[in-house]
Amino acid sequence: MTRQNVYEIVTDTVVQALENGTVPWHQPWNVEVGVPLSLATGKPYRGVNPFLLGLTALANGYRSPWWGTLKKINERGGSVRKGEHSTLVVFWKSYLHKAKGDDEQDERRFLLRYYRVFNADQADWADGKEPAYAALERPDVERIAAAETIVDGYPDAPSMRTGEAAYYEPGAVDRVTMPPIEAFDSAEAYYATLFHELTHSTGHESRLDRDGVRTGSFGRFGDPVYSKEELVAEMGAALLCALAGIDQKALVENSAAYLRSWLDVLREDSKLIVQAAAQAQHAADHILGTTFPEDG
Repeated sequence: MTRQNVYEIVTDTVVQALENGTVPWHQPWNVEVGVPLSLATGKPYRGVNPFLLGLTALANGYRSPWWGTLKKINERGGSVRKGEHSTLVVFWKSYLHKAKGDDEQDERRFLLRYYRVFNADQADWADGKEPAYAALERPDVERIAAAETIVDGYPDAPSMRTGEAAYYEPGAVDRVTMPPIEAFDSAEAYYATLFHELTHSTGHESRLDRDGVRTGSFGRFGDPVYSKEELVAEMGAALLCALAGIDQKALVENSAAYLRSWLDVLREDSKLIVQAAAQAQHAADHILGTTFPEDG
């Protein structure tokens, strides 16, 4: 499978979900059990992978957060049932490209690679060896406290003020404006919106320096730079909502016009969803004050 084919498979999965009325970046996984987890590492999947795995889990009713290769499931005492289908996950593989000329430097490059995994619910487990997990169901007060912890922990956060609308101002202003929490239907809606705007703010030139923010203007919907930045913000918000236990997907109404607009954008650029998801992961990491060498 070529690099371009991997992009196309990922995009086709997202396009199919949109055609069926599901927006993958609105947190398709079950918030009660958290983001998908790797049987190999015990850690959450990163980048576009939690969204791809969440879509599969949503479509098939899987309740387990655990995913692994056929080999890893067998090692853990499981046996994938006959006729079950795997789900593609992607990762970046780096290599050093040797310079051809004496006046050139070697360059670190990245290739998009893939492998296939199964959900723990697709396997039979001998002697009760199915991997256990603790459900993340929490009272409202605990979810809101978790959200506040994320906001307060943003290491180089922009300034914030109260206003009539929610938006981020880049450049020298570097400020998030939010209506008061009482103006929202719920505290969950407030924090989902705030996480969206804070994700935008990570693109400031003093932070992650993203094109859609560095220019000082998000442009208009349908513009490639704007569309990518909006995807970054929505996916970043979904990742942060999952950490706080907030069911972000239940807060968004997916209108036909909204879905059609995204379909048009994604059909034009098969790389958009993978690249935006990677940037969203970096944005969430920045807000959380964590760093990882690679996504996937």
